Amino acid sequence: MAETARFDSISAKSLLYLTLPAALSAMLNNAYRVIDQYAVQWLGVDAQAAIASCSFVLIAFFAFYSIFSAGAIALVSRAVGSGNILEQRRLIGCALTASVLAGLIILSTSGLLAPWTAKSMGLRHDLARQAETYLRWHALFCLPQAVMPTLDAVLIAYGRTQLVLLLQILSSVLNFVLNPVCIYSLHLGIGGAAMATGISEGIAVLTGLLILPKVTNFDNRTFCLNAQVKRIITVGLPMCWGALVFAGVYWALLRWVISPLGPAVNAALGIGFSVLEGFTWPVFWGFSLGIASIVGRCLGAGALIEAKRAIRLAFGLVTVFGLLASVIFWWSGEWLAGFFTNDAIVLKQAVLYAQVLAFSQLFVAYEALAEGILSGAGRTKAIFYWSAPLNLLRIPCCWLFAVYYGYGAAAVWWVINFSTFLKSLGKWATVLSGRWQT
Repeated sequence: MAETARFDSISAKSLLYLTLPAALSAMLNNAYRVIDQYAVQWLGVDAQAAIASCSFVLIAFFAFYSIFSAGAIALVSRAVGSGNILEQRRLIGCALTASVLAGLIILSTSGLLAPWTAKSMGLRHDLARQAETYLRWHALFCLPQAVMPTLDAVLIAYGRTQLVLLLQILSSVLNFVLNPVCIYSLHLGIGGAAMATGISEGIAVLTGLLILPKVTNFDNRTFCLNAQVKRIITVGLPMCWGALVFAGVYWALLRWVISPLGPAVNAALGIGFSVLEGFTWPVFWGFSLGIASIVGRCLGAGALIEAKRAIRLAFGLVTVFGLLASVIFWWSGEWLAGFFTNDAIVLKQAVLYAQVLAFSQLFVAYEALAEGILSGAGRTKAIFYWSAPLNLLRIPCCWLFAVYYGYGAAAVWWVINFSTFLKSLGKWATVLSGRWQT
């Protein structure tokens, strides 16, 4: 039976012990896109561009799943901090059940609307056919992707980040092995990438659900929707809207900005977003999840001083990792991107993406930490208010400078840099105001 966490010994070492496994597991969770991007390169540039385009569709799906994962990490961590076992059980059972139902609805709809989805992103010809195929296979096999975020959130709320990491290692190894088998040995093409993802993550989810009652206060008999669903949705919905706006913005950019600039820029975005940021953003997000767990449990236990201490320690750590990410983007972008494309034009565009985005990585790290503080406290509306409007402004600004004025892909990446700086500034203004502390 899980115990209520104590907060009398938070140090840089204990913070790293909690957050680094969360960061590594988030990196491995993102590795699905990285592995897919790598595995399909021998199918051609259109296949790589299709994976890149579908990445933002999957982010939209994740936005709906985040209703339950964001609600779970905020509410379960508070219940753990206060020692309310009955509430823990009800929250976990409700969040997991709701995530399964949401996944069934979303994936069924996705399979039916796959041709429309490809067309809405401005994809044409073989590129559109590849994207449709991937989305249909994803709809058939990837229900576990709806459940995994909530399962991870529950375990992180208990501080069980090492277990989350082990499950992600299991899933990633299976995915790496199954991808070439499904794509090339079974001759399933790009659909095999989705099949490999679904099978590998399904095994990890089933393993996690079997272990869950042993490492938390969860009882399998509480699998059902109950009165806690309203609380979960209230906390998680702003995170959903924010992620949906983010995905919708990139959807619009693909249609009106990226696709008109050519398949090479489209493929470069996929490499830069899924691969390069796939190594750095998950580290920041891991710190975000870790600090959300600590803040939630500290507030539940009435240990505000320890929450503030953890935030100060985390700020120093993410500063180091943010600067390190900038160095990696600037100096290693070409080397990393070279593993994922044999096309010289795509490689050139991917390097441009990396070197421009190097200037915003520190602020990406700060933004993620601020989101962790606010989500752990259940103040998710503030995250939405500072994210959505600035993300939406990317669409007209990118079109204006990249297409209308003709500055090309570099203008898109610089607009993203500037909006990231403003989002980070706004979220930290909310944190420093202290409104999250109640």
